[in-house]
Amino acid sequence: MRLSFRPSVMALLFAVQCSLAACESRSAEAEAIEQSDPLAKVEKPRLGLMTSLPLYWPLGAQFGELLSSDAPISDQRQALEARFELLPLDTLSPIAGLSAGEPDLDPLEGLERLAVIQPRGLSPADNVALDAWVRGGGRLLLVLDPMLTADHHLPLGDPRRPVDIALIPPVVGRWGLEIDFDEDQPVPRKVALGDMQLSVALAGGIRVRDSGADDCDIMGDAVVARCRIGEGEVTLIADAHAFEGNAEHDHDHALDQPNQLSEVIDFAFR
Repeated sequence: MRLSFRPSVMALLFAVQCSLAACESRSAEAEAIEQSDPLAKVEKPRLGLMTSLPLYWPLGAQFGELLSSDAPISDQRQALEARFELLPLDTLSPIAGLSAGEPDLDPLEGLERLAVIQPRGLSPADNVALDAWVRGGGRLLLVLDPMLTADHHLPLGDPRRPVDIALIPPVVGRWGLEIDFDEDQPVPRKVALGDMQLSVALAGGIRVRDSGADDCDIMGDAVVARCRIGEGEVTLIADAHAFEGNAEHDHDHALDQPNQLSEVIDFAFR
């Protein structure tokens, strides 16, 4: 069972959840806060999220648990939702209408920011849609890790298990970049990214492949690239260590993860 859903399914889940008394209680509480403090109601920017990692849904959760108001929320999701209204996606390309005559649903329409973090794989249509969206002015955080290091406690072949080795989508090559992997690198290590020391583990190395990447800055010991693509911007990170929520890591590095994620998000969508 895949744990990322199209917007229409997300709406159904939310509707079912809000039929519960707990949801009604939270809504009443939120309304009371907004009435007492007009500044409390601040509209957050939307962030599309496509990932195989347990950032949004708990690792190994069953469908019934996802409908429960008591379902656990990862520290990474809390860090993201402190800044954004999250829109989980399982496709980037247009979805056919539910009945004849209905227009296609474009999951990227109206989005200005998108995070694609260790995805299960992008279809050819997804690659085309993502390239067009970025060139039209979208801001993308793309995280592709060549070797995850966390233990996610699910057997190989389980569809809920995160993708251990990222598939590099062709659109990365179209943007003039490639990602290689050095097996002899120290693990874990820190790389400088602006004022931040980013923890990485078995990271990839980003290289400029051709002139398509003329407007790219490679930084953080080649783990990070920031590129202007048309009217948009791509931040490519070849390591997902900061995003591996609800998984076992070395204790010291696990403690840093939510803070690291917030810093990376600030860097990508500043």
